[in-house]
Amino acid sequence: MSMGAVTMAPPSHSATRLVRIPAYGASIAAELTIPDDARGLVVFSRIGGGRRRTLRDRREAVTIKDGGYGTLVFDLLTPDEEMADGDTRLLHFDVHFLAKRLLDVVDWVADQDAAADLPLTLFGADTGAAAALIVAAMRARVVQAVVSSAGRPDLASLALERVQAPTLLIVGSRDTDAIPRNRCALERLTAPKGFVLLQGQTHSLEDNDSVDEVARLALGWFDRHVTHWRSEGWMS
Repeated sequence: MSMGAVTMAPPSHSATRLVRIPAYGASIAAELTIPDDARGLVVFSRIGGGRRRTLRDRREAVTIKDGGYGTLVFDLLTPDEEMADGDTRLLHFDVHFLAKRLLDVVDWVADQDAAADLPLTLFGADTGAAAALIVAAMRARVVQAVVSSAGRPDLASLALERVQAPTLLIVGSRDTDAIPRNRCALERLTAPKGFVLLQGQTHSLEDNDSVDEVARLALGWFDRHVTHWRSEGWMS
């Protein structure tokens, strides 16, 4: 599947701000970066993973920012929640809880002067991808595109048919558990959609080459569909 060329924006000034977002019973720490002349804002929907996940998110965010988009990077669980979740991972798989928290984050963005007028997209991993799709269904006129990386979009269940945002699913070609789940979700999506298998990759998609490729694919998807939606007047 050809995703087309990735548009790289000219260098622009941007500063990262540390913000606190009130979201469904918690105060979420987040890094908000909005370059000058940003073409949109990408909200990362992720859960746990510690320092490795944080480094991965930041590496992907650099590619997204270099493409001319702002980024909002955070964890849907607080450190205390992640610790309490422990081996049970009950919160990790409670996609409706995660979606309520993400929904509050998306609504918070709409109240920020610097970001309110920017097209908003969601970039989710693992069960955060399911939360992103549920929120996309609930805020159909706000969420312009969704990318799921090594995600569990199948857990979005009945929300999949109500998603209007163009959605890209990215899976490792050796992730034998995730491939059928993602293909099942793909069949249920009625919005414009894409499916990419990263050759030779397993579930983690965490080595630098994989992280860079996922970010490149996400950026190409956002470039393709945010421009389309804006030109058709979806932000009105």
